[in-house]
Amino acid sequence: MSVEFDVAVIGLGAMGSSAAAFAASRGAKVIGLEAYFPAHPLSSSHGDSRLIRLGYFEDPSYVPLLQRAYENWRALEAQLRTDILTVTGVLQIGAPDSKIVSGTRASCEMHGLAHQILDKQEMARRFPAFALDDGEIGLLDPQGGYVRPEAAIMGYLKLAAEHGAALHFGEPVLSIDQGGNGVTIVSGTATYRARKVIVATGAWIAELVPQLRSRAVPIRQVVAWYQPSDGFVAGPQRMPCFLRDDGEGGSYFGFPNIGIDGVKVGRHAHFREPIDPRAPNPPVNEADTALLDSFVRKRLPHAASMRARATTCRYTMLPSEDFLIDHVPGAPDVVVSSACSGHGFKFTSVIGELLADLALEGGSTLPHGLFSFARHFPNG
Repeated sequence: MSVEFDVAVIGLGAMGSSAAAFAASRGAKVIGLEAYFPAHPLSSSHGDSRLIRLGYFEDPSYVPLLQRAYENWRALEAQLRTDILTVTGVLQIGAPDSKIVSGTRASCEMHGLAHQILDKQEMARRFPAFALDDGEIGLLDPQGGYVRPEAAIMGYLKLAAEHGAALHFGEPVLSIDQGGNGVTIVSGTATYRARKVIVATGAWIAELVPQLRSRAVPIRQVVAWYQPSDGFVAGPQRMPCFLRDDGEGGSYFGFPNIGIDGVKVGRHAHFREPIDPRAPNPPVNEADTALLDSFVRKRLPHAASMRARATTCRYTMLPSEDFLIDHVPGAPDVVVSSACSGHGFKFTSVIGELLADLALEGGSTLPHGLFSFARHFPNG
C-alpha cells in the first residue's frame, strides 16, 4: 500500500488540531482522524476557559515555550480575527514558601518577568474577592489570563482545513503499525498510510501507545460555577484569574465572572480518581460539590455564592506531571503528545508547532528536552 499522506494526526483535540494546522500550513499533506467531534465533553478541551500564565511555578524551563505560545496565540487571533486570549492577570495566592508562590517567584526572577508581591492588606484593597489568612500573600503575574478552548480548537481546525488537511470526525483509530516506509493506520472504516503519525488522543493515549499503559492515567476532574455575591468584585477588572496553594488541602484554580454561569472554580486533580476513558464521565456527586462549596465559602466569600452548575471532565496524568512529547522509542515515525497532566492547554499554540517540527523535520529548535521518553522513563 503506497503512502497517501505526509502526516496523520490521530486525535483532533487541543494538541492535535494545532499540530494539523501547523503541518498543513507548511505544505504537508495531512489527514486528521477524530473519534468524536470537536471539543466533545469526553475530552479535556472544553468548558469555556483555561488559565494561561508566564511565571510558571512547575518548572522555569517552561517559560520560553510559554513566551512562544503567547506569540502564536496572538498570531492565531490575527488570522481568525477573533479573541482567544484575554489578559486579566493571574494571582498566585498562599504562604510565601508554598510551592505555587515560591515557584512562581523563582520562575519570574530567573526570566526577568514582571510580577508584583502583595501582602494581605494590599490584596484586600486591590482584590477584595479573595480572603487571605494571616501571613499569606498574593503574587500577581500581570500578563496572565485565560484562553477560550472551544474557539482555539475550532480555529485551528479551520486553518488546517483551509490549508488542505482532510479532517475526519466520528472515525476512531483501532491500530497503528510502523513498518517499511511509513505507518499504517487502521480506523473503524478505512486503512491509511502516512510517512509520519502524531498520536494526540488524550485519555485514550495508551490504547495506541502501549508504552504508556499504567503510566498515562486518566482521572476525573470536577469544576463548578458560582453566581457572584458581589458582581463588582467578581468582574475581571477587580478579580484576576487565580491559583491558590492550600497546603495539605491541595491547589485550586479559578476564573472571574466572565460568562453567564459566574465564577469558575476547581481543585487541581480533584480527588485523583482513575477512570475508564471508554466510559462516560462519572456524574458530579455530593462529595465533589461539598469540597468546592467549602472552598468558595472560605476563600471567595465576596465573589461566589450560589452554585449554578458543576461538571466533570478528565485529566491524563503522567507520574512527573510534566508533558511527554517525543518520538516513540523504537518507532521513529510515530510522535506522541501526552501533554498535559492538567496544565497543558495554554501551550496548545506552541505544542502544535513543536509536533509539526518533530513529524516533518525530525527535531525542533523549540526547547523540549524536559518532555522526552528517556527523562520520563529512564528505566524503559
